[in-house]
Amino acid sequence: MFETVLLLAVPTAGFRLLGALGVRRFAGWRVSAAHGLAVMLVFTASAHFAPAGVTVMPNRADMEAMIPPFVPFPTAVVYATGVLELLGAAGLVKASTRRLAGFGLAAFFVGILPANVYAAVEEVPMGGDPATPLWFRIPEQLLYIAVALWAARDRQAQGGSYRYRNFSASPVHGAPPPSPSASSVTGSGAH
Repeated sequence: MFETVLLLAVPTAGFRLLGALGVRRFAGWRVSAAHGLAVMLVFTASAHFAPAGVTVMPNRADMEAMIPPFVPFPTAVVYATGVLELLGAAGLVKASTRRLAGFGLAAFFVGILPANVYAAVEEVPMGGDPATPLWFRIPEQLLYIAVALWAARDRQAQGGSYRYRNFSASPVHGAPPPSPSASSVTGSGAH
């Protein structure tokens, strides 16, 4: 029941630990959580493509069983949502696409909530494990929505001042970074 949450929490903590050890990319919790969510999504997306014979994790047949009966083409929906999860994961890793990916994933998580509710109410087992109860499934989904929205607010993804601090071309340690207007003035002269 807690496996998917651990697939978010453990990589997030691992990335943040790397940040504490000096890896600047993971200097903050927000970007570490974005990467942790990306790791989780790669694992969960793999279930969308796993053949029915796979028993160590949920497989495509398990995912299809989660689809409410009113949704047409359950196999196509499972494949499409798997692709969306992989695209969202890739988008979270790149700073320039993190904002769009975060908002897109939040909408995605809201969109798949009916399938999660259906699976809990109908007690659909996943990967041979008992169904996840509704009391856990909905807060779990809310957690993923919150992390996706938090990742979307990353200042680095928005081109804020954080980017200039980390990627300054300033030759003096501790000196303020060049202002965008100063760099455009120096770069516009004749050669």
